[in-house]
Amino acid sequence: MKKYALVIHGGAVTMKPDELSPAEEAAQRKGLAEALQAGWEILHRGGPALDAVEAVVRTLEDNEHFNAGRGSGLTQQGEVKMDAAIMDGRTLNAGAVSAVSYVQHPISLARAVMEHSPHVCLAELGALELALEKGLAVKPPSYFLTEKTRQQWLEIVQKEEAMAMHDTVGAVALDQDGNLAVATSTGGIEGQLKGRVGDSPIIGGGTYASNDSCAVSCTGDGEVIMRGALAHEVHALVKHKGLPLAQACQAAIALRDDELKGDKGMIAIDHHGNIALEFNTNLMRRAYRVGTGEPVVAMWKDE
Repeated sequence: MKKYALVIHGGAVTMKPDELSPAEEAAQRKGLAEALQAGWEILHRGGPALDAVEAVVRTLEDNEHFNAGRGSGLTQQGEVKMDAAIMDGRTLNAGAVSAVSYVQHPISLARAVMEHSPHVCLAELGALELALEKGLAVKPPSYFLTEKTRQQWLEIVQKEEAMAMHDTVGAVALDQDGNLAVATSTGGIEGQLKGRVGDSPIIGGGTYASNDSCAVSCTGDGEVIMRGALAHEVHALVKHKGLPLAQACQAAIALRDDELKGDKGMIAIDHHGNIALEFNTNLMRRAYRVGTGEPVVAMWKDE
């Protein structure tokens, strides 16, 4: 039987258990399960890994309980500016978008950049124009504003002791043809400066896939992940050092930890179908399914 597998995440963060309400936790677990199912169905029927990771991330972008698409955090000015990237491990083709507003599914816009432009990354109005040209769904600003993100933004601009969200959503997949793919999407850091770009759209930073090693999607403190080029670090450790996937992820998270302090999490899958879910936080929203095995959804470190 041909191997196929899917791993997804909805962000890693350090937080006290009582900061996450039972209702919010239940909603996030349900969202992870639904997104996993959307991608797994594509892989199960023999579809490409690229389609599967896009489907997962689109589902999470539609879910206001995750910091991507509809649930995106707000910048200092109270605006939504989203980043996303997608990469095909078979060809090393990649597409990314940064600081995008109005687009319902930034991950699909990233794929449009990959497939319909000569570039890897488009930002702001250039990315929006491509979305309009390709007929991708756009929404008014009110669509992206949720009560939760509005409240967090108010607390941050009023300098109250609020925890800034820096969550991300992502997926990595191996399809039945042996191809790997990755997709990552984020609404950024709540209260971030205008024009800030995180690690998610940086190929090799928060997103990387290559059939000769693995596919990796990162989450956590974007600046730290970028400075360590952590997604590419995992690829290099697997490809050039021959480290097992989970060990490579652990080494990347521990890379120069004195200088690269911060929340770091990542999911990965290699061309043999091995999976890894590693993080240095007490919470990473995550789920996976290997072949026809049972789906697994988890959030807290001790699960």
